[in-house]
Amino acid sequence: MLLVAATLVALVVQAQRDVMADARHRTLATAQTFAHSPGIVAALNSANPTAVLQPHAEAARKAAGVDAIIVYGLNGITLTHSDPHQVGKHIIGPYAKAATGKPFTSTFQGSLGLSVISAVPVRGPDGSVVAIVSVPVTVERVQHRLNMQLPVLLGGAATALVVAAGGSGLVSRRLRRQTHGLGPTEMTQLYEHHDAVLHAVREGVLIVDGDGRLLLANDEARTLLDLPADAERRDITDLGLDEDLAGLLASDRPATDEVYLAADRLLAVSKRLTAPHGPVGSVVTLRDTTELRALSGRAEVARERLQSLYDAGLRIGTTLDVKRTAEELAEVAATRFADIVTVDLLDPVLRGEETSGTPTGITELRRSAVAGLDPNHPLHPVRELIRLVPAHPVSTAMAEGRPVLVRDLSASDAWRAPQPERARQVLDHGIHSMLVVPLRARGVVLGVVDFWRAQGSPSFEDEDVSFAEELAARAAVSIDNARRYTREHTMAVTLQHSLLPRALPEQSALDVAYRYLPAQAGVGGDWFDVIPLSGTRVALVVGDVVGHGLHAAATMGRLRTAVHNFASLDMPVEELLGRLDELVAQIDAEEVAAAEDGQGMITGATCQYAVYDPTSGRLAIATAGHPGPAVVRPDGTVDFPELPVSPPLGLGAGLPVETAELTVPEGSRLVLYTDGLIEDRTRDLDAGLEALRDALTGPGRTPEATCAAVMEAMLSDRPRDDIALLVARTRRLGPEQVAEWDVPRDPAAVAPVRSACARRLTEWGLEQVGFTAELILSELITNAVRYGAEPITVRVLRTEPIGSPDAGTLIFEVADGSSTSPRLRRAKVTDEGGRGLFLVARFAERWGTRYTPTGKVIWAEQYLHHGATPEGEDLGEILLSQWDDTAL
Repeated sequence: MLLVAATLVALVVQAQRDVMADARHRTLATAQTFAHSPGIVAALNSANPTAVLQPHAEAARKAAGVDAIIVYGLNGITLTHSDPHQVGKHIIGPYAKAATGKPFTSTFQGSLGLSVISAVPVRGPDGSVVAIVSVPVTVERVQHRLNMQLPVLLGGAATALVVAAGGSGLVSRRLRRQTHGLGPTEMTQLYEHHDAVLHAVREGVLIVDGDGRLLLANDEARTLLDLPADAERRDITDLGLDEDLAGLLASDRPATDEVYLAADRLLAVSKRLTAPHGPVGSVVTLRDTTELRALSGRAEVARERLQSLYDAGLRIGTTLDVKRTAEELAEVAATRFADIVTVDLLDPVLRGEETSGTPTGITELRRSAVAGLDPNHPLHPVRELIRLVPAHPVSTAMAEGRPVLVRDLSASDAWRAPQPERARQVLDHGIHSMLVVPLRARGVVLGVVDFWRAQGSPSFEDEDVSFAEELAARAAVSIDNARRYTREHTMAVTLQHSLLPRALPEQSALDVAYRYLPAQAGVGGDWFDVIPLSGTRVALVVGDVVGHGLHAAATMGRLRTAVHNFASLDMPVEELLGRLDELVAQIDAEEVAAAEDGQGMITGATCQYAVYDPTSGRLAIATAGHPGPAVVRPDGTVDFPELPVSPPLGLGAGLPVETAELTVPEGSRLVLYTDGLIEDRTRDLDAGLEALRDALTGPGRTPEATCAAVMEAMLSDRPRDDIALLVARTRRLGPEQVAEWDVPRDPAAVAPVRSACARRLTEWGLEQVGFTAELILSELITNAVRYGAEPITVRVLRTEPIGSPDAGTLIFEVADGSSTSPRLRRAKVTDEGGRGLFLVARFAERWGTRYTPTGKVIWAEQYLHHGATPEGEDLGEILLSQWDDTAL
């Protein structure tokens, strides 16, 4: 009984152990089989791994008789579970060993209760762990199986008592001899591993003995090598394998991922020797890399082309020049895609003009760029006009707006027919394939790009068309941007040139030279002016409108016109800039009101206005946000006088503008400029002023030489702003050119002044104009005596213009203390007076009024060139024409 009891207990314990071992083996085998099942890596990499894996996991669970097949990522998130509510949850458990690549089996308290769990890592193609598969079997299920076996054990215990007593020793001894000392667990694992290697592993496995005979081949190896059914136990060289592959398998040389050809497959072969850990032989693994290599090749081609498109986006359109953009397209494509690239554009595109949105009527193109050719190429050269011929590939691409592929030029009659001799030369040059892609942007046809391949390169294929289209589309946008910029730039340049001074006016006070240089970025709003004023005075103006383009040029024109109008009214310097400030503020208000979103473009502008009087050498100057002038004295020293600071135009808010007055020696050079001359990205303002000082320093230079020296010293390679430079050398009127008299407010004082004027004219050698001059002066003095206030002064100036063949000008000025301005009118027949100013206006070239702090000055100018003074007999007729003969 003790023996039976002991045996029964042993059997129960053994049964329990076997059931637990079976549970461990079954969970481990199931986990390994599922982890190595084909397609699991692809499913894990799919968009929804749970949707792909859950059905397979449930089917495998039912077939294996386990409680669950759980797949979770390395982050612990559950991808499959027998309980759908557990999917997507974070799993906590002793799975670190499996995450490192080692399978394990343990008992663990999980969501299903106390269970026997096996966990196996899922490896990716590179051998790294990408997920973990765990298979649990609950202890309750294991105990149930054990309980079902107890009646059998109890019933057979008595029967087994006798058999066990006699045969247990014999059976145990024989079993260990047959299994080489392996226990049941090891034998179970060995069988499971053997079965998995034979049927589940997606890599081919071969075991070869030391004599070169095949001992084992799994299903994958049989498929990859197309082995016969009786391949095992046969010599490797008798299996019909490739000679090189058979030589490797039969040799004792190890190998790692060596590629061999087996039928139409490329196999990566790895071989390891089993000695000294086992009998002499080797274990060989095989991986099919055919599809992987083909996919890798296509992916590499796609990657290279994406990189080419990315590089093209960086290299095409670096400038806003149409021709240069076409050259960049040709250079990029000839480097990586074609052997030869030609770009043909419409002439209007090259000029920046608008073109028709449809190709109808396009008969000729201009070759704009060629890349990838040797000097003796037979294709049309750059700048040559190419006439389109119907049915030609270029004409077809233009007309239909689609790429045209000519794989073999020698077989294309449409390409050869228009110019057979040139076509023969092209073919003799080795060019054999052509791809034509139209250049279209924003619905506008710009031209075509022709891709050519020569000897040594494959012909173009259909897969090349999409790349060429994408490249051409990107380039077309850049070309169209350059075309539109060229058009706008041309319009802005034309507008600006029409608004800037075309020639300097004649005057005698200043010897003037100037330079104007537009910025490389486009036309700006800088301007300058030389405006003759009354009394030999001259106004110098420089200004700068912020920004570039049409808006800046148009605003500049408005401000320049306003300055001319204000200057014609002989406004003081500070008043003129004040009025200009009000005008800019009004322009800004109009811009904001006209903008739909209330965010109109605000005009930013600066201006410097200076008036030089050669009779006194005085310079009145004011600036609104503009850099101050430079004064180069006759000895060559340079000074930057400090001026009152006023805000830029439009920001004055009604504040008064302050004026500075300087006395400038004769022969000094006044230098006015815009900020583009002294400000640059490579230097700050102070450095720019010092550089300007160095360039201006030195005596004896003419204004023209000064401009040349300054531009040479200050100009950068790519100025980012406009540059306006105005250099004026001062002149003075000597005492011999000026005559002045004080006149009492008495009509009798007119005659003595007239006599004195006649004597001075005689001294100047101007007796021939004496009568007209006396008449003008007499009328101006009489007007001042009759309507003005004391003090009354008279000044007569004689000027000699610089660089003009004219004899000069006589200027008459009568100043009085009244601010009342006279006006011109036609006297009635019965009026005894009222004809004086009419006579002045008739005989003088110009006349007008300017105000002074103490009153006003009425002035008149009389030119001294031939024919400017009427003959003596004509004066009578002019005077008599003021009365109506019938009325008299």
